[in-house]
Amino acid sequence: MLKIKRALISVSDKTGIVDFAKLLSSFGVEIISTGGTAKALKSAGLSVVEMSDYTGFPEMLDGRVKTLHPKIHGGLLSLRDNPDHMEQVNKHGIGLIDMVVVNLYPFAQTIKKEGVSLEEAIENIDIGGPSMLRSASKNYRFVAVVSDPGFYEGISAEMKRTNGCVSEGTLKELAIEVFKLTSRYDGQIAQYLGAKLNQKKAEGEVLPDTLSLNFKKAAVLRYGENPHQKAALYEDVPSVAASLVTARQLHGKELSFNNYLDLQAAFTIVKDFDKPAACVIKHNNPCGVAVDANLVKAFQEAWKTDPLSAFGGIVGLNRIVDARAAKAISKSGFLECILAPGFEKEALELLGLKKNLRLLEVSFENANARHGLDLKKIDGGLLVQEQDVKDFETKDIKVATKKKPTKAQLDSLIFSWKVCRHVKSNAIVLAKGDQTVGIGMGQTSRVDSVALAIKRAGKRAKGAVLASDAFFPKADNIALAKKAGIKAIIQPGGSVADDEVIRAADKAGIAMVFTGIRHFKH
Repeated sequence: MLKIKRALISVSDKTGIVDFAKLLSSFGVEIISTGGTAKALKSAGLSVVEMSDYTGFPEMLDGRVKTLHPKIHGGLLSLRDNPDHMEQVNKHGIGLIDMVVVNLYPFAQTIKKEGVSLEEAIENIDIGGPSMLRSASKNYRFVAVVSDPGFYEGISAEMKRTNGCVSEGTLKELAIEVFKLTSRYDGQIAQYLGAKLNQKKAEGEVLPDTLSLNFKKAAVLRYGENPHQKAALYEDVPSVAASLVTARQLHGKELSFNNYLDLQAAFTIVKDFDKPAACVIKHNNPCGVAVDANLVKAFQEAWKTDPLSAFGGIVGLNRIVDARAAKAISKSGFLECILAPGFEKEALELLGLKKNLRLLEVSFENANARHGLDLKKIDGGLLVQEQDVKDFETKDIKVATKKKPTKAQLDSLIFSWKVCRHVKSNAIVLAKGDQTVGIGMGQTSRVDSVALAIKRAGKRAKGAVLASDAFFPKADNIALAKKAGIKAIIQPGGSVADDEVIRAADKAGIAMVFTGIRHFKH
């Protein structure tokens, strides 16, 4: 057990610090403090030794230098069971410091502010704080290091039980938390400055030479994709204010690993549309997607695309759910989750009658501004790419066939193309207006995906348009489309078989346009 006799307190986040300092003082702990922290503690009636009085040096360089001193780090790093260390600290009049209470300058919060300057960001890079935390953690056997206000309550309870002492187990845990913190903190700084100062960025380079990833465990999940796999949810550090991870669950049992994957797919799709949109997700793929001025109709049309597969799926909506929408959803059948920007009271009451239905409220504010990088883990490394957010301008679409699509067909083609980007390759989407009627996904040949989409559409395929996420390698796809009654096709183009495919489309009387953009999704 470590008896706390002297503590150094220097915090940016002053939440709970006065009460914690009062507890320390009640056990006769001498408190050393800096600047604003010392002022706050003195205002609360606590006896505090100012840092400048303790070290014999004033704070200088606009506060950049105040704790970088041998009297501080000697008091933190000296080994109490090493006679040579004790002789040296005594010789130089260095007092031992048994506890450090420090939290760091709010760098992550600063760089998230709109219009923040590089100079302001740099001034919020903490130097003394991490140095003290690391010194104390390195010497964890003799120094308790408190790096987060969330630790105050537990440490206070322990000190009350032990008459002002901290246990060996707690000392170890606190030290580990520090190195997690400083690792995240340095990673945030490296990533920010790398983007701001690296000249390669100006040349179009967006992928850093060294990638630092910072995540904090947000929840332990029941299991992973299968019951024998352990799983957890991790949150970006710094966290994104509006995201699936920070969404609010309003009802239902806890979310599973697979729920989160499907919810992300739903969120990604519906936030792509400005008008009221609905989608139904199953196994990370859309069963149906629709857009309509009326949210109820959008949901009904999305469900109608493939009601068999939609059973047990996840619904995504980009508008607040009212009572009418809730009634329509309730009649559809068994669902796992509903994601939306909000639920009106009556809708929440109605959907809340379904015990196992999870209801998730997620913010759509600036949802399409957060692109970042797409990461995929492989054995021994990580594949990193930009997210697939590129799209075409309508004016850039190239009509490849003699027959041009009508205005209504072109609008439907653009809708189906938007949906196609979110479907696993090989991906084929059939649509009428702003509603999907058949989706074929994940097949090892494109013609199989076309056949699957047509099969799911049934009679609704007649008069529909077709979107393909990649070019047609053969004209057999056109033959299937003609037989089903498809009237127009949108695809990237770029195949060596383009001429053959165009001739087949001309012969079939099908309008076909090229986008020049591929949307593979593996």
